[in-house]
Amino acid sequence: MSSIRVFRDEVPTLDVPQMIEVDRLMTEFYGITLLQMMENAGRCLAILARDRFLDGIPAGKMVAILVGKGHNGGGALVAARRLINWGAKVQIYLSHPPEELNKATSQQYQTLSAMGASFLSVTDLPQRLEGELIIDGLIGYRLMGDPQGIIKAYIEWANRQAAPTLALDTPSGIELTAGIVHNPAIKARATLTLALPKRGLYQEAVQRYRGELYLGDISVPRALYTNPGLEIKVPDLFTESDVLRLP
Repeated sequence: MSSIRVFRDEVPTLDVPQMIEVDRLMTEFYGITLLQMMENAGRCLAILARDRFLDGIPAGKMVAILVGKGHNGGGALVAARRLINWGAKVQIYLSHPPEELNKATSQQYQTLSAMGASFLSVTDLPQRLEGELIIDGLIGYRLMGDPQGIIKAYIEWANRQAAPTLALDTPSGIELTAGIVHNPAIKARATLTLALPKRGLYQEAVQRYRGELYLGDISVPRALYTNPGLEIKVPDLFTESDVLRLP
């Protein structure tokens, strides 16, 4: 049985500066660490991958995970760990050498290394992926300008594959405040956004790239949204499920 609930009521949205403020309050005021948020994001991502794309049975199924050096990549690595534990055949492609990963993402890398996971690079990409799913954890909501270099190569590769892509928080290549589609950008079958949906995900041009929209619970205290600068009234969202399908 799927653990994803369809949420039909209106959900408030955030722009990028507001999401940055949510992240700041989470860590500085509430003491919720980046690793805690990353763990929650990756858990929700793995649940969505399993229940929406792997028929609820990950064992033996191939998943390629594209990992950036920032926090988005860390969430994708958490999902990789969970999918491996559930028996999936996971291929992890890094955009940067391990020593260039940020601190929290590096910690997730070290955990997977201790588990015996292997890591690949852009030169290891097959021309055609023989698998069920691609997970995009390359770039988060702080994108600036067109993706370049290895990130660009990963995006273009994913867009050529028959397997669907599931994006974490936003398809890589999308700027979320104004809803600008950069070149290139991931064409996702579905996007799992976090905390609250970002405003740009509802722009008409972006909807063709983000696909189905889901919301994952990273355990933001509801009182946080009442802080000055936010003052957002948030309904009960995650009382029945940690992952919601949004209209």
